[in-house]
Amino acid sequence: MRKYFITGALVLVPLAITAWVLNFVISLLDQSLVLVPNDWQPRTYIPGLGAIITLAIVFLTGVLTNNLVGKWFVRLWERLLNRIPVVNSVYGSVKQVSDTLFSSSGNAFRKAVLIPYPHENSHTIAFLTGVPGGDVKNHLVGDYVSVYVPTTPNPTSGFFLMMERSRVVELDMTVDAALKYIVSMGVVAPE
Repeated sequence: MRKYFITGALVLVPLAITAWVLNFVISLLDQSLVLVPNDWQPRTYIPGLGAIITLAIVFLTGVLTNNLVGKWFVRLWERLLNRIPVVNSVYGSVKQVSDTLFSSSGNAFRKAVLIPYPHENSHTIAFLTGVPGGDVKNHLVGDYVSVYVPTTPNPTSGFFLMMERSRVVELDMTVDAALKYIVSMGVVAPE
């Protein structure tokens, strides 16, 4: 009896959580219908219509800004935003992070690595993000790398560490496999 209950839970819980997340995302994106003029809004609520409109707007923005005129307009817009005192720091920081995460070169997480953390006798998976820069590198003696240690099961929060390269072990594992391993709390082990 217990075995059947656990088997049922293992099937239904991921399905329910997936449905809940999708419902949350679609409901959030449906709120974009508020931006549509009242005359153009549907008379009855159509679930997902706002999500479709949002995705279409994002896609069209990408298409329009991916040509010479669009790139010129984006540069002009960014120059304007960079002249506004508070906006320039917020916009610049967000743009830098989003450029890194969404770039086609994929330099956000370069490699999955194994590091001693939180102490010498335990280890965790981290992601190589680069090397220390700026004034920080002037204060580090030796060869250091920058790593991001994600938390489980939410890898979007975590810790940024600078570690000696000799203490970092590069893993023969893709970044995707490492993320699955982390999100599953070690249950879904890579091959």
